[in-house]
Amino acid sequence: METIRVQHTGAAVEDVQQRLALIELLPESEVDGVFGEKTAAAVNAFCLQCGLPTTGEVDEKTWSALVDATFSLGDRTLYLRMPYFHGNDVRQLQQALGALGFACIADGIFGAHTEAALRKFQLNLALYADGIAGAQTYRAIRNLRHSWEGKPAATVGVHMGFSRAADVLEEHALCLFGTAEFTRSVASRMSNLALATNPNSHIVSADSLLVAPGDDMYLVHIVLPDESNNVKHKTAPVVQLDNEDDSLSLRIQSALEAVKDAHPRRIAIQIPSTSWENAGEARTAQHYAVTLLDALCVALSR
Repeated sequence: METIRVQHTGAAVEDVQQRLALIELLPESEVDGVFGEKTAAAVNAFCLQCGLPTTGEVDEKTWSALVDATFSLGDRTLYLRMPYFHGNDVRQLQQALGALGFACIADGIFGAHTEAALRKFQLNLALYADGIAGAQTYRAIRNLRHSWEGKPAATVGVHMGFSRAADVLEEHALCLFGTAEFTRSVASRMSNLALATNPNSHIVSADSLLVAPGDDMYLVHIVLPDESNNVKHKTAPVVQLDNEDDSLSLRIQSALEAVKDAHPRRIAIQIPSTSWENAGEARTAQHYAVTLLDALCVALSR
């Protein structure tokens, strides 16, 4: 491209000025298509922010950086490609994913780690997990804006104090169930833990229900990886538990919020396996029961 400098006029200059105004380096009143001293000063201020030479001119490198800086979340469809997408919209996507509990470095580059985090987010909200940030994904992220806007990447633990957990157990109705012997054991243990914490708990396993779950109950399906593709209700959000997971409660919270107006209110939580740190099945089931119940209580308390 031809370098744009002082005394140039026209549509290209106006485009530069509009972008500078968008990032609040130039007043809207100066967007007139004439490259004057104030525009040059704004260009230099931008270059200082980006570590580019402050020549007061817009060459190809400066123009590319300016375009990147003025993309906003949802301006374009993002996906993994070569060369990678990069820009402010990518950084905003990464910041949102990180704050929602999907580990992601906000470097403004849409690489393999960003795609993996995006796929987990999509699965978590019952979206088609294709790793493509398009209209449906952006809509879901905007609906959760209050949960991520202005917040840092998640570093939230999953443990609650006894008294706080006891209140949560009584205030929210959940039906826990599994469709395999091991996951039924996890669901039953979660119910037993909840009742031991608070005898008035409304978080119970399907095996202990004497009547059909009410419309006000959340249905929480505990599944193993090989069951995920066979879950009958494939439109339900699927929250994946990692072995080292300190953001589980945030992701459960997002999934519960996604189905709060659905009928039935159903989510699935996928546990990694039937073996945890070489423990036997009973100890493994108890470990997952404690982990999931804590995370559910934190999610519901928020």
